[in-house]
Amino acid sequence: MEIHQVIKRILVTEKSTDARDKSNKYFFEVDRKANKVEISNAVAKLFKVKVDDVRVMHVLGKKKRTGRVMGQKSSWKKAIVTLAAGSSIEIAEGV
Repeated sequence: MEIHQVIKRILVTEKSTDARDKSNKYFFEVDRKANKVEISNAVAKLFKVKVDDVRVMHVLGKKKRTGRVMGQKSSWKKAIVTLAAGSSIEIAEGV
């Protein structure tokens, strides 16, 4: 899998911003088929940083109702990437 297909987007939330400031952790939405090794290599090559740890979780899609019809949002995969001390991702710093 190509590195641009592995990382879909960086997640910017209150919780992710706090984790980035305190413990150098960055949150990403990743491809559902990607594993930890592919995620680590993709982040290292795309952002030119050293990755210490990768944690992965599956986020289940919520059920939504529109009138009588019940639907469901898509499930997705989240990765929490811990970078080595002194490393940072420039794109996420200004947000």
